[in-house]
Amino acid sequence: MTGLAHRLRAGHARFVLLAGPSGIGTSALAVHLAGEHDGPCLRATGAEWEADRPYALLDQAWPGLTGPDPLEAAGELVRRLDPGTLLVVEDAQLGDLDSLRTLASALRHHPDAGLRVVATAVTGDRRARAEVLDLLPRVATDQPRVPPLDAAEIAELAAAYGVALHPSMAERLTRHTLGRPGPAVRLLAELPRSTWTTFDPVLPAPAVVDARVRQALADCSPPARCFAEAVAVLGDGSPVRTVLALAELTGDPLPMLDETAAAGLVELAPRGLTSVGPPDPMVRAAVLARLGPRRRAALQRRAADLVDDPVRALRLLVAASPVPDADVATRLDDLAAARAAEGAWGTAATLLTDASRLTDDPPLRQARITRAVDALIGAGDVFRAAALAPEVESVRETPLRDAVLGYLALVRGRAAEAGTRLGRAWDIVNAERDPETAALICQRYVLDALCRYDGRDLVRWADRAIELAGPDTPPAVEAAAIRGLGLAGIGRAKQARRDYETLTGRIRHGAQSQRAVMARGWLGLLTDRVDDARVDLESAVPTSYLGGSARISLWARAWLARAQFLTGEWDEALTTVRDALELQERTGILLTGPLLRWTSASVHALRGDWDDAEEALLRGETGTGDYPIMRLPSRLARAQVAEARADSEGVLRALYPLTSRPPASSADEPGHWPWHDTYAHALVLLGRLDEAEDFLAPHEKLAAKRDHASARARLAAARGRLLGARNDVAGATASFDEAVELLGALPLRYDQARVHFAYGQTLRRLGRRGRADVLLTTARDGFAAMGATTCVERCDRELKAGGVNLLRTGATALTPQEEAVTQLVARGLSNKEVAAELFLSGKTVQYHLTRIYAKLGVRSRTELAARHTADPEDRPVSRP
Repeated sequence: MTGLAHRLRAGHARFVLLAGPSGIGTSALAVHLAGEHDGPCLRATGAEWEADRPYALLDQAWPGLTGPDPLEAAGELVRRLDPGTLLVVEDAQLGDLDSLRTLASALRHHPDAGLRVVATAVTGDRRARAEVLDLLPRVATDQPRVPPLDAAEIAELAAAYGVALHPSMAERLTRHTLGRPGPAVRLLAELPRSTWTTFDPVLPAPAVVDARVRQALADCSPPARCFAEAVAVLGDGSPVRTVLALAELTGDPLPMLDETAAAGLVELAPRGLTSVGPPDPMVRAAVLARLGPRRRAALQRRAADLVDDPVRALRLLVAASPVPDADVATRLDDLAAARAAEGAWGTAATLLTDASRLTDDPPLRQARITRAVDALIGAGDVFRAAALAPEVESVRETPLRDAVLGYLALVRGRAAEAGTRLGRAWDIVNAERDPETAALICQRYVLDALCRYDGRDLVRWADRAIELAGPDTPPAVEAAAIRGLGLAGIGRAKQARRDYETLTGRIRHGAQSQRAVMARGWLGLLTDRVDDARVDLESAVPTSYLGGSARISLWARAWLARAQFLTGEWDEALTTVRDALELQERTGILLTGPLLRWTSASVHALRGDWDDAEEALLRGETGTGDYPIMRLPSRLARAQVAEARADSEGVLRALYPLTSRPPASSADEPGHWPWHDTYAHALVLLGRLDEAEDFLAPHEKLAAKRDHASARARLAAARGRLLGARNDVAGATASFDEAVELLGALPLRYDQARVHFAYGQTLRRLGRRGRADVLLTTARDGFAAMGATTCVERCDRELKAGGVNLLRTGATALTPQEEAVTQLVARGLSNKEVAAELFLSGKTVQYHLTRIYAKLGVRSRTELAARHTADPEDRPVSRP
């Protein structure tokens, strides 16, 4: 709206039309634009009872304004118009036609008068005249879209009114009001504060909607009223024949459709006349409130017998049950188990929550609410699960209780608590008498082992879960979906691929398929099958798999962003990260946060967006849990940013804690967490060559044993840099050539550019400037295509330092390498940092500085920086 406010102030004639459904916030926007206006502001409001009176609207702003026709009236308006006046017209859809035509004529025939109008209009207002609705958009010079608010914006709106909304409650209020700020504000003001802190409340209609619906129902004929009530009971997408059966109506439904639609009580479904539903949840709530408990319950029970969907039928029975009902609760429990077997955890959670409410037996009620929390976590709705956690914690200790609370701690990244809870659950469960719960605990241990990145432990617990539960049960299928990642973590990636092909062939649909496909994509990324990985990960992102899991979707997005980063599609990677972080904010799942921030920090740093990179680092580390799967990407992100800054010491500080991991750790498997070459490069750049040798050798051996192409390539490049630092030209060239060849068969554009740069920088130091120039130019082109400005600048400095194709000048001019040193020193880098950046020794940098001082006639780094920032014409010209 900032640009729109600027155009209104610019003095040109404008007619801004803010149109949208009732409550969408057009009036608030009009008030905002009026507040931004510098000149006089007049107001007028359309009214239904004045719509037939000529000039009634304009008479409010300019009393007595009239004319024989709108054109003459427009001339009179312009003569009375004060310079810089803004006219705000509310409810323009109810304005009289003569006033609106006068405004149109003033805009067309007197553009220099600078008439500025901001008009609001409610779409769908059946009181509006057709001529007015046709005229308004034709008059408008600006029609900005007024979108509904999302859950985060609704939460901000609530906070402005002193109400702190839990993210899940903000989502609920957004759905109930369709994101319209008007009704949201009314409900925040009308309902008790305690409403917003309860779990899963039933939200009513705002008072103004309730009053309108009450009057509309009273004005309807009895058949139409019954029809509207039946639609409210059945909800969206209800077949008309089912509505007629529930309302016990016969005959032609079209007259009732006409009457209820005109009253704003019923809306046709997009696919035609066969289905109907309430216009919005608020109207539905108002109609249900008018029914009264007894009549509503009777209709809901009858509706349960008419609908085909078993979930919908049982939920209607729940709504009609004011007291516990063991039969309905058992049916809910059985259906929840069936949905859980399909992996539809969101649906299962809803059914189990309903079942617990209708259960009178305390132990059974506690078991059902505990299973509901478990299902909510499985669906990725951690906020709602946490809201119910105190109820679970208050019940007597059981293996299931401890397993569920351990699961909740796990997805929040609390490794110590998860380990304690799961350990207690395993200690007290009797696997022989209760194999189902024992298998569930094993499956939670599978996830715990994944987060600890312990492949051996993961496979062990997965095998135990499958043995206890049987191969086709939900715990066994989930364990099998993750087991392949454990196999990859102990060097058995080929077997993992075979297992995933079998599993995905056996489970082709539903949420369980989402899990298996996501894990297969994750494995594909770890094993250089990047294109296949992208296909799998993209298909695992949606959560429409029978109530698929947001938790799985987050993992899919996190690894998809990594794939997009490696293949150089950085804009897409940032979009994926942004969408995933929004989902994380809504669900409360913290495990994937550092992994997502690793990608965003990398892109921002390589593009020179340092503030964004530092923010990503900070957010990635804030609240980072105890699990390695959170700590590892956090450290790699910090190392990436340090490398982008040419801060080799910073790289070592970030990665050194990873060097003390136990032998044969899954985190050191080639391709899983690519940090080893980054660490080795930093050691070489700092001159710690023997340390680099000792560090590289075991990782090179393991990468060769696993025959992992990208890991071998990255390590070969680090080896090439090490050999180059030892002046072994042949060895360095052979290692770099191997790295280039290995990467040539892979779509890893970032790694290709990075290796070419290291190769060119090494050859430039060894005096092979012609070949170095070609390699550095290739690297520069690759980095430029990805927008990696930081690396492009580094390539430019190296090319300049190499001096190829530069003209010779006088003896007092700086050499290309001296110019490169000058630029870095002028930026404030120390000799050590300059040496690391240009791959030189500290003594060489000092030697160059001594010559630079003599040539430029300066005595200190401060004077050199000041001289360097002077006019370029005052600087000596570089020569080779």
